[in-house]
Amino acid sequence: MPEIQVARMQITRKGTTAVVSLEGDWVLRAGLPEVEGAEKELTEGAPKALEFETGKLGRWDSGLLAFLVACGDLCKRLQIEFKSDSLPEGVRKLIRLSQAVPEKEDAKRLSEPTSLFQSVGEVAIQTQSGFHRAVSFIGEAVLAGANLLRGKAQFRWPDTFVVMQEVGPEALGVVALINFLVGVILAFVGAVQLRQFGASIYVADLVAIGTVREMGCLMTGIIMSGRTGAAFAAQVGTMKVNEEIDAFKTFGISPMEFLVLPRILALLLMMPLLCVFADAIALLGGFVVSVSMLDMTAIEYFNRSVEAITLSSFLLGVFKGGFFGILVALAGCLRGIQCGNNAAAVGQAATSAVVTGITWIIAADGIFAVLCNALKI
Repeated sequence: MPEIQVARMQITRKGTTAVVSLEGDWVLRAGLPEVEGAEKELTEGAPKALEFETGKLGRWDSGLLAFLVACGDLCKRLQIEFKSDSLPEGVRKLIRLSQAVPEKEDAKRLSEPTSLFQSVGEVAIQTQSGFHRAVSFIGEAVLAGANLLRGKAQFRWPDTFVVMQEVGPEALGVVALINFLVGVILAFVGAVQLRQFGASIYVADLVAIGTVREMGCLMTGIIMSGRTGAAFAAQVGTMKVNEEIDAFKTFGISPMEFLVLPRILALLLMMPLLCVFADAIALLGGFVVSVSMLDMTAIEYFNRSVEAITLSSFLLGVFKGGFFGILVALAGCLRGIQCGNNAAAVGQAATSAVVTGITWIIAADGIFAVLCNALKI
């Protein structure tokens, strides 16, 4: 099947006539321009006629017909002449056929207002269905990981190394910036409050403990959800739109093992390192505030930070970072696999991946907090 050319619409003026140039393949699965673009031009320009230029028009289906019928209704409402002479013969016949028999007054189904119970029920059904798909996807990921450990997975390490490069070294800049600011904010808030009690020296403890246990891994996870989770969803979603995932299944290649597993492993391996880097940068931010505002020496800040950081707190933050990396990869790939079959669905999948990833990270961090409190960690 030849590659689909993107459908485009361009409106120009020829005297008192608005000319709509149709280009590319006007097929439903490719995503088509909306009639609102033409409506704005016809309303503001006030032409007397509307005609079409189809010299660069490729394949078309009912999507083009629906667009033209909407344009015809718009011209009728604005009292503009609708010229269809330049359209393909097949399109003109279908338009005439659609206008041959008027719509019966009682044929149109009236929309009834949705009741509260129906709305609640629909939300409950959608939530249950989404939860079931997420659990099934996580189960498939676990089975793919088991196949990898057994050496039977359809998996390539070079793909994983490429993803590691994208999610690791290329993310250092934004991780450093955000965590430096987080360290500055923690130190500044602590300085304002602790100065009232003459305990400004404990700002170093506050920044060290808060960063290593919570803020370093949490902020890094959120950053990676917005940066990497959305990218994963867009990449996998685009492959879904281009039917590449269906091609993998046709050739007997598991998309879970070939596409999802390398991304999960890449984030699992790189997130702990990013968290250690984030902790160091956040401590640097606290150092800048402490030395400049609290008259604390560099040696004092360093000694207090080293005394405050325990091995259990450090390992807890690193472990949480790796776990958050798995959640980000799962959320991104899940929304990519669930993506629809048009360009707009790819953007929706990327947005949904960010929201899902951040929600999972916050919920998991809350669970970790409860468990650590119960285990006295």
